[in-house]
Amino acid sequence: MGIRKIIIWACAALVAGSAHAEIDLQTPEGVVALNRRIHCSTEDGAEKTYLWQGRAYARRQGEPDKLLFGLLGMNVRQCVTVTNDQGQSGYRMVSREIMLYLDPKTGEILREWDNPYTGDTVEVIHVANDPVNSWAANFGYGRDGKVARMPIEQVGDYWQMNIEVPLFYHNVLAGNYQKYVGGSYHATELFNFYGPHKDLLDDSLTSINPGVSWVRIAQWLPWMEMNGRDGLMYFNAQGSKLQQWDDLPDLLREEIAASYPDYRHAPPGDDQRPNETSWTVFKKALDARAESEPKRQGGH
Repeated sequence: MGIRKIIIWACAALVAGSAHAEIDLQTPEGVVALNRRIHCSTEDGAEKTYLWQGRAYARRQGEPDKLLFGLLGMNVRQCVTVTNDQGQSGYRMVSREIMLYLDPKTGEILREWDNPYTGDTVEVIHVANDPVNSWAANFGYGRDGKVARMPIEQVGDYWQMNIEVPLFYHNVLAGNYQKYVGGSYHATELFNFYGPHKDLLDDSLTSINPGVSWVRIAQWLPWMEMNGRDGLMYFNAQGSKLQQWDDLPDLLREEIAASYPDYRHAPPGDDQRPNETSWTVFKKALDARAESEPKRQGGH
């Protein structure tokens, strides 16, 4: 065998030996593995952090849109393996998330905000949701009992996945009669994940780091004190899963260390607390504020 043929044969053998098995998305195990690699990791307890940055706008009929805030957020999470009654393996994800509202001109964290619609100065209550857990474990099956179809498309050398999350549920700041008079919480969140296609189905990787874009269409934030004024908000942000915690921007890491130390790590895998939202967090802050204020004394 000539030296040139030996080199070609050796290179071919090396490539063949280093090839990795691909995840099979026609099986529930493959669907579980791919979801875990995108959202967290196939390793139980391996903490992963997503980061996003963007802007929030206001829209009212007959007026130009207004840029209200900058956005800087993170979510730290982990996944744990669970088994159902049929002995099938899936996973559950537990997480905490923070999103800071920033001055759109200076990029500084807002503590107070001058509301351009009311003229009032209000206290800013940032997003600090602990926990944000997935209650329904992912076992790789859809609601029809068949293997779930991943909404993934290949575009050139990249993959992309679009997820729409329409929200309509009881508003904790209202009473028990939304069905009759309105006032339910109504919003939509749009997620788009994307990354190099060569990594997507590589079964040797325990986690991949996709980019993500996030759009949210929602009602006024309660701390804005808009008092039923017409209009809505839309948020537009993008980010990625980070290689490590220290890749977070200094501003976010310093604020977490100073004000939200628990958010350095994900909740425990067996966390059973109810999920928090911006609205439940605001209600707790409002209730705490009311309790700390001096009570009025009755008299004649």
